[in-house]
Amino acid sequence: MKRDFQERSSSFYTRCVSGILFPLHEHLKRHSSVDVHKSMEQTQWFSPEKIVQLQTEKLRQLLVYVNTHVSYYRTLFAGLGFQPEKASTLADLQYLPLLDKSIIRTHLEELKSDQARGLARFNTGGSSGEPLVFFIGKERVSHDIAAKWRATRWWGVDIGDPEIVVWGSPIELGAQDALRSWRDRLFRSRLLPAFEMSDQKLDDFLGTIRRFHPRMLFGYPSALSHIAEYADKSGITMHDLGIQVVFVTSERLYDDQRRQISNTFGCPVANGYGGRDAGFIAHECPAGGMHITAEDIIVEIIDPNGHPLPYGESGEIVVTHLASRDFPFIRYRTGDIGILDDRTCDCGRGLPLLREIQGRSTDFIVAQNGTVMHGLALIYILRDIPEIKAFKIIQESLDLTRVRVVAEVVLHPSQISQIIESFQTRLGRDVKIEVEQVGEIPAEKSGKFRYVISKVAGI
Repeated sequence: MKRDFQERSSSFYTRCVSGILFPLHEHLKRHSSVDVHKSMEQTQWFSPEKIVQLQTEKLRQLLVYVNTHVSYYRTLFAGLGFQPEKASTLADLQYLPLLDKSIIRTHLEELKSDQARGLARFNTGGSSGEPLVFFIGKERVSHDIAAKWRATRWWGVDIGDPEIVVWGSPIELGAQDALRSWRDRLFRSRLLPAFEMSDQKLDDFLGTIRRFHPRMLFGYPSALSHIAEYADKSGITMHDLGIQVVFVTSERLYDDQRRQISNTFGCPVANGYGGRDAGFIAHECPAGGMHITAEDIIVEIIDPNGHPLPYGESGEIVVTHLASRDFPFIRYRTGDIGILDDRTCDCGRGLPLLREIQGRSTDFIVAQNGTVMHGLALIYILRDIPEIKAFKIIQESLDLTRVRVVAEVVLHPSQISQIIESFQTRLGRDVKIEVEQVGEIPAEKSGKFRYVISKVAGI
């Protein structure tokens, strides 16, 4: 009886937050996210053909706008003889060159709309190189909020449900002033820093989660799987808290991480894909489909020469954000590798699908003979050695790869020889493999953990 009352009270509070307090919060911030979300709840059920029509019209409006108000694109279109008002299909995007980080750095001011007001300055974490500085307007923020909100509701949770976020971005962590903290308490959201993962910190994290009784967790898959593994080893039960779903994003989600998180917390894991620069690109639904936020995002898959690839073929993910008029992202190279799917999801939504997100280009490695393979080819070698608790693979060049491992005991020389032999089988017999046993492997500055870094395969 008491539990039923608590659940009804919790549901009532969530409805107050999602139906009253959060809309008021967004109105005061001059965001249109509530209206955008209402629209997205309808458009997700459009047929694939109708969604393409919607995208095409939004694309034409975006191209016409940037031709008028964004000097970089006005100059670009004039040089190409491109007439945006005549854009009639999504394929017309292919007449335009790709946008990359170097272009944004060079033309930062020219990419701002002359109508933009109140732009917010952002930057990427720079985990794979120099951070990218860019700007986002309120329209773009509103659409990204709405897209995440919709995906959250797919899993039966909503804004206002108790949530714990395990994150490492200095943008979020640095914003925890008194007002932000008060807002998070009101919305029942708790932020835990993902930078340090000492045993003491992990004990604190698990204690906080047990006391807070969240309905959802959100964070990096590497951090959450590490917390889950520690809970299991410490004999701390976490599957009895009523957690409905764990949302993961910002890194590749590996199958063993999904299993670890799901088993420990007793709930499904929902994969999300996007970035601070590219936007909220796609999210997994309960039926397993990785749905692209097609009302806002056009996704292309391109080969190394920049040519679009058909469904089912692996290539770099390029996005056009249709709600980025203030600072346009048109044919933006994400540096991520993925595959588009031409099937429709069993959930009935008409939103297009990503079949697979294989990771960043720097998650791939290159053998001496030029063969490109995913880092999993090396990761599985190390995961098959029970004594190894953590590792990091750094491909310095075609001739040198460093392997840092954290093991429960000192590895036997035969095990080190096995690692070297297996790596050379994949990378080349003449490749030097340096295996170093260390006490710990710290996360990146962003709080993420990267298993593989290639200084050869990066774009």
